[in-house]
Amino acid sequence: MSDHEIQILESKFPALSGDAFAAARKRALDAGLSVVESFGNTLYRIDPDGNRQTVKTLECPTPVVPGTKIKLW
Repeated sequence: MSDHEIQILESKFPALSGDAFAAARKRALDAGLSVVESFGNTLYRIDPDGNRQTVKTLECPTPVVPGTKIKLW
């Protein structure tokens, strides 16, 4: 497989992953389960009936320059 072919396949990942997450979210809600999602800087629990409950406020994202290595521990 050529580099060009790999790049074409990789360019499809964002849309495919978005579709996969949307389908998984729908399956969970259809099964009567709640899901957890973030909107802005808030984490919410979404119930199958559409009720949205705040779980917590999230910290602002840390800007990172591509290629930077961050040691977590």
